[in-house]
Amino acid sequence: METNILPKLVLTAGEPAGIGPDLCIQMAQTVQPCQLAVIADRDLIRERARFLKLPIEIHEYDAAVNRSHQAGHLPVWHVPVSQPVVTGKLDSRNATYVLETLRQAVNACLAGDADAMVTAPVHKGIISASGIKFSGHTEFLSELTKSRAVMMLVGGGMRVTLATTHLPLKDVSAAITPELLEQKLHIIHRDLVARFKIEHPCIAVAGLNPHAGESGHLGREEIDIIIPVLEKLCAEGMNLLGPLPADTLFVPDKLKQYDCILVMYHDQGLPVLKHASFGGGVNVSLGLPIIRTSVDHGTALDLAGTGRADPGSMQASIDMALDLVSKAKPHSIPNAAHSP
Repeated sequence: METNILPKLVLTAGEPAGIGPDLCIQMAQTVQPCQLAVIADRDLIRERARFLKLPIEIHEYDAAVNRSHQAGHLPVWHVPVSQPVVTGKLDSRNATYVLETLRQAVNACLAGDADAMVTAPVHKGIISASGIKFSGHTEFLSELTKSRAVMMLVGGGMRVTLATTHLPLKDVSAAITPELLEQKLHIIHRDLVARFKIEHPCIAVAGLNPHAGESGHLGREEIDIIIPVLEKLCAEGMNLLGPLPADTLFVPDKLKQYDCILVMYHDQGLPVLKHASFGGGVNVSLGLPIIRTSVDHGTALDLAGTGRADPGSMQASIDMALDLVSKAKPHSIPNAAHSP
């Protein structure tokens, strides 16, 4: 009889002073239908579990093991912190540790030692303060995998993707070029088909300006840049709607028409999605050669070690990763649904 190979997920614990370690420990309290390992400092995990008063038995990670995750146990892929961690207090000297956990996770996925990676939140500001140029997980993972990624947030019945990510608003217009939009839409369309198994995805595209430019009276980016790209790609067979005014793009009846939305900048679409799903949303990186999901929130330094961090988004991220793995390997994975 052929033995089913369980999916292997690696979690990165993120900013060590934040709630990332808490979330990993909380996940370890629950049975999961996969092999689960955390890439982190084992002493950090042990100390944080003591803070949280949660039982945890830490094991060395073994990629050869084929066993579902058991409650109260946690395989840890040890990466030592650079400096002792004070819960809730940032230290730029641990930036290299945070990035090393991400490198290890990416390498594990590329080598086939893990099927997907799930990331806890990092603190972009403290990494940048260490002297390392860092604008976010998506950009860093793109660099590590030598690929072009698109950030997608999933939640509240929506899939929202971003043309630009962590840019000052004053720089967005100049960043919206025909080449950028065409590249992003190709990636979104490809992964909706290949990873989400949507045969003919409909993608709604937001305009940049109020009222999608009002026929050029409120800006010409729609006329000069967005519309020509959409016409070109529609002629190639993509199903694209737009450019549409962002203020009515998320009306419930209209949402039913789309499989995904592409907005032009971070705060054009994510406030709506997070209003509908905060604490249960998932960040998915499209365009990478690996599967990566993440929580929809930040490091919440004030909640670290208190036991009040909500693990909902971490569980949703694990569930989403398992779903994507099951779509990629439908014959080798038994049931990717979460086991309570």
